Amino acid sequence: MRYFVASDEDIRLDATTRRTLRGSYVELSDGVTHYELAGPEDGALVVLVGGITIPLFYWDRTAEQLHSQGLRTLAYSAYGRGGSDRVRVTYDEALFVRQLAELTAALGLTPPWHVVGTSMGALVAMAYTNRYPEAVATLTVVGPAGLDRHPLPQRLLRNDFLSGFVARRFGRRLLEGHLGHNVRDPALSAELVAMVRDAYRCEGSLYSFFQTLQDFPLYERQELFRRTGELGIPALLVWGDDDQVTPITHLDTVTKLLRPRQTHVITQCGHMAPFERPHDVSDLLASFAVPHPDRL
Repeated sequence: MRYFVASDEDIRLDATTRRTLRGSYVELSDGVTHYELAGPEDGALVVLVGGITIPLFYWDRTAEQLHSQGLRTLAYSAYGRGGSDRVRVTYDEALFVRQLAELTAALGLTPPWHVVGTSMGALVAMAYTNRYPEAVATLTVVGPAGLDRHPLPQRLLRNDFLSGFVARRFGRRLLEGHLGHNVRDPALSAELVAMVRDAYRCEGSLYSFFQTLQDFPLYERQELFRRTGELGIPALLVWGDDDQVTPITHLDTVTKLLRPRQTHVITQCGHMAPFERPHDVSDLLASFAVPHPDRL
């Protein structure tokens, strides 16, 4: 799909624009990454890996709770999201794993750390863990993607012409429709849509979103779950019982393949548990992200 700028993308990501956003920036091999390293400097590090649409601000409430429990956090926006570059490359798994590996190296962080991934970010987190197992103390996956079969509409998006047409003509509507299914609480849903909509004013955002749909393997990833489970790294599985995006009907399959040490279902919670129930998620993370004798 050719790079394009949608008609309502009225912000260009440059030094001036980035100064208006909280956080820091670092130039990596594929482009600039927007990140925030915060919390007690002597706290164990929790690396937060977001899903397909969200900027790093998505993690604010969970990060604040983790800081109060003595943990340090690294949140960042994946390429094409938030204040990170809309890069003109293949938006595949390798890109996002490389971004995470280069970011932690550029910041001079000392492994191992606790890795948390939600939705598509759970797949990135697992792929990173397979590539760099020595860097991961524990792995937490929240409402993970990757278990559904490849739907027909997604297959059609592999066609560059068709994908480009849909992205330009219907992209904004499809994006906001997707976001509307993520959160149960209408007030939180409105806040989420406003957060993402603001970030998607940056030139190239819809291009990056649809390029990810084309390039990233979001479906039938049972083998990745199985390989991750075989690593023996302590894993925590968290899922909202009313997840409408990555349905909890896959819970038994993930439990069998990933072999988590702990599994927690959050009741009356949708797809974005860290955004909807930050206190619950942070309590689970803080109690799990403690030194494991076999890892630290």
